[in-house]
Amino acid sequence: MRLSNQQTRKLINILTVVSSIIIVILCIYWYKLGIFSSEAKMEAYLADKKVVGPVVFILIQIIQVVVPIIPGGISLLGGVVFFGAIPGFIYNYIGIVIGSLINFFLARYYGKAFILHIVSQESLDKYAKWTKNQKQFNWFFAIAILAPVAPDDLLCLLAGLTEMKPWTYFWIIVLCKPWTIAAYSLGLVYGSRWLLKLVGK
Repeated sequence: MRLSNQQTRKLINILTVVSSIIIVILCIYWYKLGIFSSEAKMEAYLADKKVVGPVVFILIQIIQVVVPIIPGGISLLGGVVFFGAIPGFIYNYIGIVIGSLINFFLARYYGKAFILHIVSQESLDKYAKWTKNQKQFNWFFAIAILAPVAPDDLLCLLAGLTEMKPWTYFWIIVLCKPWTIAAYSLGLVYGSRWLLKLVGK
C-alpha cells in the first residue's frame, strides 16, 4: 500500500514523538548512571564503543537529516556530550553534510513528489519564491545555511529542485554548515550544563 503525502508526514510526526520519548528515557537512564556528571563514568561507559559509537552516531545523524524523526538539536547535543567538543563536532559535521548531500540528490532525482512526503506544500511554497532567480537563490541559500534558525533540511530539498550546480551546493554545505553546527552545539552544551546544575541544586 502506497502512503499519501499527508499520511507519510503524519507517520514522520508520530515517529518523531516516539523517538523523543525514547531519548528522554535514555537520558534519564544515563543520568542515573552518572555519566553526565562524572567524566570518569562517561569514559568508562564509552570505553568499549570507541569505534562502533562514532560510526553509529554518524549514521544516526545522516538518517535524522534525510528522515527527520529525531530532533536535530538533541542529536547535535548528544555528539558533543558523549564524544567531547571537538570529536563531537566532527561527527556531527560529517553526518549532517552527508545527509544534506543525500537530500539534494533525492530531491533532484525524485522531484517535488518526493519532497511533499517530507514537508507540506505550504512550507515549500513559503521559500519557493526565492527560486525564481537562480543567482539570488544561491546567495539566499548560502546565507540561510549560515543562519542557525533556518529550516536547513527543507532548503536542501528545495535546492535540489532548482538549477543549482551540484558543486555549488557541495561547497555551500561544506563551508557554511560548520558555523551553524558550532553555534547550536555551544548553545545546547552550555544550556544543558546550566539545567544540570539547576537540577543538582
